[in-house]
Amino acid sequence: AAVGALSYTVFGNSPEPLALILRELNQGNAATLIAAAAVIALPTVLLAFLYGQSRIFFVMSRDGLLPRGLSKVNPRTGTPVATTLFTAILVAALAGVARLDEIAALANAGTLAAFIAVSVCLLVLRKREPQRKRMFRTPLAWVVGPLAILGCLYLFWSLPRTTQLWFLLWNALGIVAYVLYGRRNSVLGRAGDA
Repeated sequence: AAVGALSYTVFGNSPEPLALILRELNQGNAATLIAAAAVIALPTVLLAFLYGQSRIFFVMSRDGLLPRGLSKVNPRTGTPVATTLFTAILVAALAGVARLDEIAALANAGTLAAFIAVSVCLLVLRKREPQRKRMFRTPLAWVVGPLAILGCLYLFWSLPRTTQLWFLLWNALGIVAYVLYGRRNSVLGRAGDA
């Protein structure tokens, strides 16, 4: 109903479309509440991403894919302080040079790639290990998996071309870095070679 309240051209270009629609429907208090919730939610999401990414860097460091010094843990708190600081500095630098919409589009591309990877893994595991005990079930996996991949590819294709190029470039650089450095230094990779 909210989408039908205004032409998509009006709210499609608004930085706060839901609040705009509510204001147009003379629901000023609800619009203010929605806008305030968005302001409160944004830092929460950013902190969640910051903590999640710092843990990813921590595990990569522990595996030898990043400098070992980043895998040090504070003995009192048990937190990876070095990777948290490293991630915060990296995010701050990125925020200083890129626009928010560009960062959001790149985050969307990364999320879509992760969803595609999960869907591919679903299909691969169903084929390679059909008897494996599953912690959760996916009904019609051979329908859901390909549809999820196609849906994510469609959404990725809908992203701005510059985002697609940056995403592909970043991944190409990651592959080169892994081939030149990671394969030799990865504890997990060396264990697989043995």
